[in-house]
Amino acid sequence: MTARSVRRGVLFLSLLGLLAPGVPAGAAPQPVTAASTLQQIVPAPVSVTPDPAVRYRLGPATVVFTSGGTDARQVGDYLAGLLRPATRFAVPVVTAPAFPGRAQTLPGISLLLGGADPRVGAEGYQLDSTASGVTIRAAKPAGLFNGVQTLRQLLPASLSGTLTVPGGHILDYPRYPYRGAMLDVARHFLPVADVKKYLDDIALYKVNNLHLHLTDDQGWRLQITGWPNLTAKGASTGSGGGAGGFYTQDQYRDIVAYAQSRHITVVPEIDMPSHFGAALSSYAELNCDGVAGPVYTGLTPAPRSDLCVDKPITYKFIGDVLGQLAALTPGSYLDVGGDEIQDLDDAQYTAFMAKIAPMVAKHGKKLLGWAEMLTATPPKGATGEFWIYDGTQNEVGEASQKGAKLIMAPCVYTYLDMKYAPGVPADIGLEWAGDISVQAAYGWDPTAVVPGALNSNIDGVEAPLWTDTVRSFDDVRYLAFPRLPAIAEIGWSPQASKDWTSFASRLAAQGPRWTALGVKYYAAPEIPWPKN
Repeated sequence: MTARSVRRGVLFLSLLGLLAPGVPAGAAPQPVTAASTLQQIVPAPVSVTPDPAVRYRLGPATVVFTSGGTDARQVGDYLAGLLRPATRFAVPVVTAPAFPGRAQTLPGISLLLGGADPRVGAEGYQLDSTASGVTIRAAKPAGLFNGVQTLRQLLPASLSGTLTVPGGHILDYPRYPYRGAMLDVARHFLPVADVKKYLDDIALYKVNNLHLHLTDDQGWRLQITGWPNLTAKGASTGSGGGAGGFYTQDQYRDIVAYAQSRHITVVPEIDMPSHFGAALSSYAELNCDGVAGPVYTGLTPAPRSDLCVDKPITYKFIGDVLGQLAALTPGSYLDVGGDEIQDLDDAQYTAFMAKIAPMVAKHGKKLLGWAEMLTATPPKGATGEFWIYDGTQNEVGEASQKGAKLIMAPCVYTYLDMKYAPGVPADIGLEWAGDISVQAAYGWDPTAVVPGALNSNIDGVEAPLWTDTVRSFDDVRYLAFPRLPAIAEIGWSPQASKDWTSFASRLAAQGPRWTALGVKYYAAPEIPWPKN
């Protein structure tokens, strides 16, 4: 086992060559036209069969039909809620009448649970567009919801003017079950409304997990009953001395419920045993010397950030935190971090993780952490998120061969808080992992990241966004778009269909949609954005 004291900013002199491999050069794509087509969908579907002879036109009489009980009805209400404000159409949602032929199309938009190609699985769908209507079939509600996200991209971005859907057939399902976006609300707090907006943003690209980084040196962002100083002191500020804040347990429940309505699972992270400065400043007894230091607002990890792993109070505290978090979180994961250890030796770290793992299992949750955790003899079935080439990657690959699951988030391709290019943008973003262009974010393969990792144990990908320099939600969106859809496509679409030229053209078609949604995105020069 290797020592875990490597800091993020030190090792990347050796990584300067990592951005180029695997990035397809591609011919310069032609600018896209204004018309939506079946070929402009992001992420790319598994199979698309256009029928240029027909189009379905929405109008004041358009009805959303649903079949499959309450679950299908909820997706229908969601779709109607998107259409009504812009179109001013009534868009009633009604139960679909029974009809014998699966090939028959109802005169409207039909969302039907059942009758789909069995390959769609739990999250896939099939979409058929004819002159008389659009039918989306799925096996599960998440599949219907994903089909609706595709339908949104087939309609004009502003949902105004003549609303037509091109004719054809789509069969679609994801490459990986886990497709995540991580949002750091610890370094800079983001209010509930902004988190909900981000959930809407990522849902459009079929991302199904929101990893919330709730605690770090600079801030503790979740109310924990019985430990009031965590929010009274630990949540009082943020990175760079920014405004503090925290979520009450009711507010956290609200975020979780909103995510569920978008078929997204919230994955909460309490990073430990390092990155614990906010808690250490809140409670003296969690420090080995019994002294609580001041709140920390620096841009680098705090000089005192490791829990005192030999004190019984430490495990009483962690037990309370994990127990309350498990009760608030219906998702299957509890993320315990486990990265960038400063002062603990390997034996202390391994012993600490051995005590934490049963606490997670006690609440019926799966253990998730950064990939360093997998070097500490984790329990069978634990999941590590690979992010850094720090010398532990071979051990991570060996852990995969023994049954550990992996989520791929290599910092040199997926960290959305990195700048796009040298000095771009000028006022936000970091460069310790190198600059990450849209093409670099798209040009990697999860199966080629960790030496020795079993493809069958790669559960998916994630796009982390740390908020060290972020000042507003506009900053979050500027850093995420257009790179987040690139990583979403890696997680959803078949590797065999990957093509930079195609992706650049399809991504360009998203620009007007982001403008309509109020997203201030980075107009990357390698993308042929439509001309106004």
